[in-house]
Amino acid sequence: MPPRSLRSSSRRLAALPIKRLVAIASPLLRFPAPKNTRRRLFTPDATFWLFLSQVLGPARTCRETVRNAQAWMRAGRKADLSPNTSAYCQARARLPRKTLDATFGALARALRAGPSWMGRTVNVVDGSTVSMPDTQESQALYPQSPRQKPGCGFPIMRLVAVFSLATGAVLGVAKGCLRIHERTLWRGLWPLLEKGSVVLADRGFRGFADYRALIAQGVDAVMRLNARRGAGVRRIARLGKGDWLVEWTKTGVCPKWMTKQEWRALPDSLRLRHIEVRVAVAGFRTQALTIATTILDAKAYGAQCFADLYRRRWMAELFPRDIKITMGMDVLRCKTPALVQKELTMHLIAYNLVRALMLKAAEPNGADPLRLSLAGALAAIRQWAPALVAQRSARSRRRLVERFFRCLARDIVPSRPNRTEPRAKKRRAKNYQLLNRPRAQFKEIQHGSKYAKPLS
Repeated sequence: MPPRSLRSSSRRLAALPIKRLVAIASPLLRFPAPKNTRRRLFTPDATFWLFLSQVLGPARTCRETVRNAQAWMRAGRKADLSPNTSAYCQARARLPRKTLDATFGALARALRAGPSWMGRTVNVVDGSTVSMPDTQESQALYPQSPRQKPGCGFPIMRLVAVFSLATGAVLGVAKGCLRIHERTLWRGLWPLLEKGSVVLADRGFRGFADYRALIAQGVDAVMRLNARRGAGVRRIARLGKGDWLVEWTKTGVCPKWMTKQEWRALPDSLRLRHIEVRVAVAGFRTQALTIATTILDAKAYGAQCFADLYRRRWMAELFPRDIKITMGMDVLRCKTPALVQKELTMHLIAYNLVRALMLKAAEPNGADPLRLSLAGALAAIRQWAPALVAQRSARSRRRLVERFFRCLARDIVPSRPNRTEPRAKKRRAKNYQLLNRPRAQFKEIQHGSKYAKPLS
């Protein structure tokens, strides 16, 4: 392909419908393409937008992404594109990881929200895991669970993410192998917490040293108390019904992420508030839990404020579900650890992009951005982007974007408090045998579904 034709084709490939939609509807996302790169059809800019369209697509396969690029090229009467996915996969591998991280960081900073509780910014922390194809490189970096037999499991990456409670956007993610505890990964996200903000988390992230470090950083914590935290706690004063000012005493057990010198340098005691909360839901047993917080002002922050705030912590369970289930990040598809990390970053960029569009749609229409349907917004992006490109004039495009945002704002999830959904499947899976040995050693039994226990 001549250089001039190659240049025009790469420009056409970079001007995908998703890029047009982002440029008009949400100019927050910018990809700083590297300069002085070799002339290729899959330039860094074109590869980034193709990668983003792949993550946002329903199938999320390289084959479908290349077919999308083929159709887009021929619609513009440009040169034919090879159906082979090799060139696109190599272009993804050439994308600079630092540039992708900088793109995600800039979008996350733009989505930082203001006060969302008692005039203060609240960030939610939660952990999760994702799996990936079973390759030797991935197994070496992210080993499978030790409970699984060799050759019968998948590499697992542990994630700890910080979300904005006001917008649902991901502010940062720490990742590691399954053997690294969430509290260890959580330490790497402390620089993202602004001074004067509040961090909301479950009992897996609380600890004497964690509270001390957050207080030194000017960040308050609201976390559930672990039932094992009984020793070393002394009540000082009663601040209200079920509200106590307590003192934690430093134990002799040093956390793994601290040196013994750092542990000995910490003060011997720490003052906190223990707030007992009773959750009464009709038809269910009344549950009692204790919240441990570093906010000691009982007059400005009553006990009920913390009960309402911790109830909103359930959003931390919904945000990862949106990314993993709705957007398909629970199983990553790339074969090498380097591409797996890039794919993870692209998923986070795509999720924050959808949240940015939902936020922009909610503001002029008076809707709560957390009540808008993320699945509906994802479907709208897929279908409205090609329609936006088909518009000839700038005026018609602006009108279509306004209708696009009204469509997002009208797709509101019903408010269903205290609703429970049991984690059970109604549709039965196929009665296949279980792979309890490496595939090369496994012997399939014909008509094995007749046996109650699979054999090998």
